[in-house]
Amino acid sequence: MNQITIHTASWLLNPGAKPVAGGGVAIQDGIIIATGSYKELKSVFSASIIDHPGCAIIPGFVNSHTHLELTHFPSWREQNGMGYAPRSFVDWIIQLIKINRGLSPKQLQNSIKEGMLKSLYSGTTTVGDILSRYELLSCYESSPLSERIYFELLGYDPTLFKKRLTDALTLTESISADFACSPALSPHAAYTIAEEHLPLICESAAKRRLPLAIHISESEEETSFMFDTTGRIAGELYPLTGWSEYLMSARRCSATDFFDRNGLLTEKTIAIHCVHLTLADAEKIKERGASICLCPRSNEQLDVGIAPVALFKKLGIPLALGTDSLASNDSLSLWDEMRFALDVFKGVLSPEDLFAMATAGGARGLDLSDSLGSLDVGKRGNFQIIELKQNIKEGSLLESLIENGETGGVYVAGECVVAQ
Repeated sequence: MNQITIHTASWLLNPGAKPVAGGGVAIQDGIIIATGSYKELKSVFSASIIDHPGCAIIPGFVNSHTHLELTHFPSWREQNGMGYAPRSFVDWIIQLIKINRGLSPKQLQNSIKEGMLKSLYSGTTTVGDILSRYELLSCYESSPLSERIYFELLGYDPTLFKKRLTDALTLTESISADFACSPALSPHAAYTIAEEHLPLICESAAKRRLPLAIHISESEEETSFMFDTTGRIAGELYPLTGWSEYLMSARRCSATDFFDRNGLLTEKTIAIHCVHLTLADAEKIKERGASICLCPRSNEQLDVGIAPVALFKKLGIPLALGTDSLASNDSLSLWDEMRFALDVFKGVLSPEDLFAMATAGGARGLDLSDSLGSLDVGKRGNFQIIELKQNIKEGSLLESLIENGETGGVYVAGECVVAQ
């Protein structure tokens, strides 16, 4: 049996639990075996002690939606003479497609690796990452991050789509049964995939118990397109992608209805963005047990609107937090995301809400709650050390952390991956 290590600090914070003064966490074989006060842990275990005075121990963050492939996007934009960030959703997608077409596997590989480092240095130890280039899967093999890798699915041509789905499923089966790297599927969005493909995805995911990540109702352009298949998505995006021949008749439904009637909204689904959900849409997501991932900074940069979070809270929909990619955001830091959200959703989301969304809520959304997202016994020893301002009172601890916190040390499975 390997040695037990106890990490102690001025405070131990866990989502949904009362802060523990002088708290600590005991780790063995990378797994949490106990938490509590230093006195309690010391009385039970004979262990080496690592003390972090003047600090708080908190769970590693869970970034429940990102595209690490696009970490270098700002520099690619400059290199391609497109040194501007569009504030129109369709303009942004068109720019993204044009730049992405010219990228080599090596460029994307380096971008993913940089994204992993940026994540770790900002306290994120788990990501829900969308992978569009399947050949880059090997990038994740040596990463200390815990990952839910969503193989992106989109397109209209039946032959090409079936091959892509087959390739994705083959890769999901090639990933070892290690909770540090778990496969899933991501039918991209209602405007990028043929409805005839959705039953195949539903059947494949159900058979293999694969979670799903879906972009839903991110922009008004998407909402309009889903109703009558007109607008800039039809007039500009479809010709660029070669999909004009597949343009369907008016659907007269929402993106939520589109996916729900094909069985893709389940308790294993995370619905991303959800800026333009109606009450009926939100009630359906709640009924199906799906989570919603908010990406407020990305929504602000693309000027698509603000998600109706008060409605989501009223309905009791499980919420998570994501940064999206650096194609539509300034950082991969959930600290930055929480600070922004605390201002945008003032009076709606509390510090406690946001802390839970960045930890346990994210793990729930990625279907990883059994092993990640909190400092509970039996879960992976993923945590971060945060230096505290002096004389913080318990009642203002979380608010102070979100407003001023910076990640110091980062531990994954009990091992230090970022030094304090």
